[in-house]
Amino acid sequence: MATPTLSDGPVTIRPIRIRDARALEHELVRNRGWLRQWEATNPHGPAGFDVKASIRALQSHARTGAGVAFAVEFDGEFAGQLNVSSIAYGSLSSATIGYWVAERFAGRGVTPTAVALATDHCFFTLGLHRMEICIRPENAPSLRVVEKLGFRYEGLRRRYIHINGDWRDHFCFGLVVEEVPQGVLRRWKDGRAPESVARIPEDDLRASTRPLRY
Repeated sequence: MATPTLSDGPVTIRPIRIRDARALEHELVRNRGWLRQWEATNPHGPAGFDVKASIRALQSHARTGAGVAFAVEFDGEFAGQLNVSSIAYGSLSSATIGYWVAERFAGRGVTPTAVALATDHCFFTLGLHRMEICIRPENAPSLRVVEKLGFRYEGLRRRYIHINGDWRDHFCFGLVVEEVPQGVLRRWKDGRAPESVARIPEDDLRASTRPLRY
């Protein structure tokens, strides 16, 4: 299925393209300090990053149905990236969302709008049942995104993803289609998203600040 272009107000998500490589690389370099602390790394791979090769890999996953890769725009300007990955159909029918936006677009509603648009596409066009977002405990802006959209807190995953050179704990949030019959975007825009469901229990907050005991 072709990746669509979806918009709400000044925010658009569209298929990422090879010709986005220059803008993507520019934003990654310009926002290095802003993004590095949240950047996924490969503990066994090379340190370098080939932007065009990354886009080609995302496009390949999209062709096989394993993922959907979006460029995020604000008023027509390249603002970031959103990837739907680990798509599974059948009895699981789920996927995971990851995203980033350039620092200068923070606080403008770009990320929650992009996440809502992508989640609604996965639910109502791809027919998926569950969406998941995993966030580092220190990433307050991303935690605010899932709170705004009413994603439910589901638990602490210890040393879950290799980020910025080490294995990092993540908080996991989920949403199933039955919770949003009118869509994630509409529920948020109408002020009906239950922010309290994203609340993280004190035990998990404390655990995430302590080293994992072996």
